[in-house]
Amino acid sequence: MAATINMSDSERSSPNDQSVSSRSSNRSLRVAEKERRKNEAEDPFVLALKYFSDVEAGTPVYGNDDFERNLVLVEKVAYSRGLPPEAISIMLEFAMSLRMGSAPCVRVLKCLIPATVVPQEAVVRAVVWLGVGKIPISTQVLFIKWVLTVFDMIDAKDQLRAIYGFIFSYVTEENLCPYICHLLYLLTRKESGKQPFLLHLLSLYKVFCPELVTLSIPSRMRSGFRNHISPWKSALIAVQKRNGSQIASSMGLAFTTMDKTSSRKRVQKSAPTDQSSGRKMVPLVQLHSFAELLENMHRIELPAQMGSLLGSSLALQYLDCVQDESALLRLNFWLGYTLHEEFLFCGDGGATQNSEEALQFLNKLLSAHHFLQEGFSSSEAFLYKFLSVWDGSLLRPQILGLLSNIPVVPSSQIGRLLFEPLMQLFFTSSLFFKCGLMECLNSMLLKWLTWHSVYALEDDLDISLNTSCLRLEHKQTVNLANMTLSGFKDSVMELVRFVGRLASVGLQIEGCHSLFLSFVLDFYETVCDTFLKYGLPLVVMPPSGVFYPALLATDPISVDRLAYIMHRYKVNLTSAKAQEKQTKQAFHISRQTFHEFNHYVVVMVSCLWNSKMFQPGLDVQLGEELLLKSNVPQYWTSFDLIHHPAFMSYAVDFHQKCWPGKKDMDLSSIKHSKPWSWYLEYLFNQGYDGLKQFAQSNISRQLTAGDGQGDTQQR
Repeated sequence: MAATINMSDSERSSPNDQSVSSRSSNRSLRVAEKERRKNEAEDPFVLALKYFSDVEAGTPVYGNDDFERNLVLVEKVAYSRGLPPEAISIMLEFAMSLRMGSAPCVRVLKCLIPATVVPQEAVVRAVVWLGVGKIPISTQVLFIKWVLTVFDMIDAKDQLRAIYGFIFSYVTEENLCPYICHLLYLLTRKESGKQPFLLHLLSLYKVFCPELVTLSIPSRMRSGFRNHISPWKSALIAVQKRNGSQIASSMGLAFTTMDKTSSRKRVQKSAPTDQSSGRKMVPLVQLHSFAELLENMHRIELPAQMGSLLGSSLALQYLDCVQDESALLRLNFWLGYTLHEEFLFCGDGGATQNSEEALQFLNKLLSAHHFLQEGFSSSEAFLYKFLSVWDGSLLRPQILGLLSNIPVVPSSQIGRLLFEPLMQLFFTSSLFFKCGLMECLNSMLLKWLTWHSVYALEDDLDISLNTSCLRLEHKQTVNLANMTLSGFKDSVMELVRFVGRLASVGLQIEGCHSLFLSFVLDFYETVCDTFLKYGLPLVVMPPSGVFYPALLATDPISVDRLAYIMHRYKVNLTSAKAQEKQTKQAFHISRQTFHEFNHYVVVMVSCLWNSKMFQPGLDVQLGEELLLKSNVPQYWTSFDLIHHPAFMSYAVDFHQKCWPGKKDMDLSSIKHSKPWSWYLEYLFNQGYDGLKQFAQSNISRQLTAGDGQGDTQQR
């Protein structure tokens, strides 16, 4: 019984204990919450924001210690880690409402450095405050500058676009006009382009609504909107780096890709609608495959940050397929602005101070060029200016890559725009820069020639050599890129001659370095086939400053490549000569070109085959007395295929294989009839096809035995 009573007491006490424990837990939570609120209430930054939120209108500024103390605290937080969205709203409302007059406005606006995003409502309320009419014009300008700086950090744009007309009304204000136009440019969409105004904005309107804009607008303008000197730029970049985030800003390099910008755009639940057609628009960032791109091709909305297109293959495919003029216009404006401001006028936080980001940006730009197989006009304009201040080492591979994508430049301008700055860089830079520039110019020439060959054959284009334009058979006249055939030939000829001058002097400066010579020969392998391979009626021979260093090179590959180049020159000249006899419209080859070619062939045959180096009539001549003092036996054979420094090791190896028992090595014995034929075959079997093709096209029969030098007949 006692046990039963005790058990009952225990059972009765268990719920009581649980109730006490629950009450104790709730009390702990209340105490913790109370402590948190107390700490938050005592947080100086929170108290400072509360001060600016509750301060009454008309409160004096001067002599107000509370104001100074709280503003200094807000500034300290802003410049160290940035302001949260609610702080941005409070401080912006305080500044634009003029509760303490206009004196503190500038200081407050300059410390509005967002840590994450900017609330759209705060910006809209601030824009509305502009209509009060009491804010000084300088403060209004500073506010619009701030909006432009943080535009891509504003969490949404729909309400701002809703007051498009209200913002547009400030265009008439002379001081605000440049900044308002820039803001409208960022806000403008197809349904907004119904009123014409300043040039850059008009160019976008003309694409959307050409019937409303009858003005003639240049296809190329120097740049988009210039960089309005921003007091937030360096501080914003510093805060973003300190927070470990990369929020794309139109005032800096937009290194973010589509993936980085898409997170902010996907929070919008309702898709925009094209009001002019009633079609539901699909943001490009919501597409993830080429099939989705094709399905929504004609109702795609591009992102506000055009720089993000460079990091998306789908966006580039869209640009390539649709040829959206508005997208290309926006991208060119943004790209031109970014390149100029971050590389030419880079002040605080520019690309030169962020080499890793600049490298990433230029690599994306190069990838876009390669994907589209053409460059952007804005990058071309940037390069013309950048070359004059470039040191040749900053981001060299990327700059040379962009340079190789430059389209054909008129011969009247190519010297000033390209040759003069490149020549200064070439003669004052290292061997590796010289090699890189040669590769760049060769790539540029290849793209020019490819452009010509493609457009010459596309759509049955009939290229007449007696006319100044390209004519279609269906009686439509076109002038591709404003470049006539004659003008294109002049530009190519200027480029080839310029490279010839650089190569000649460069080989002297670098002591005929084999690496540099290799890049030079790469270029002339392109030049020698301009007629047959690319259909361009032009033949330009290499200068003697290139020919002789290659002929007398110490490595056999360079000599073999020179032989191949001369062989291709002969094939092109023979074909052109045959065409000249068949048709009246074939281009005329000057006698000087044939004379230069024949002279080079005679020199090569005399040097390599006939053992007649340093003979009268050749370019390389030394005095007889000097040659005798050198004590070189049979000096005239010093550069034939046996004694040439590039081939002597092959001659020694061949001699040992032919006469293994001979103790004395007499290389001249190879010049006899049968050994000479065997030796040539031995060389050709080593992979020197250039020498083989040159011999087959320029020598009628092999050297025969005679006085040790032999005889040769040229075709």
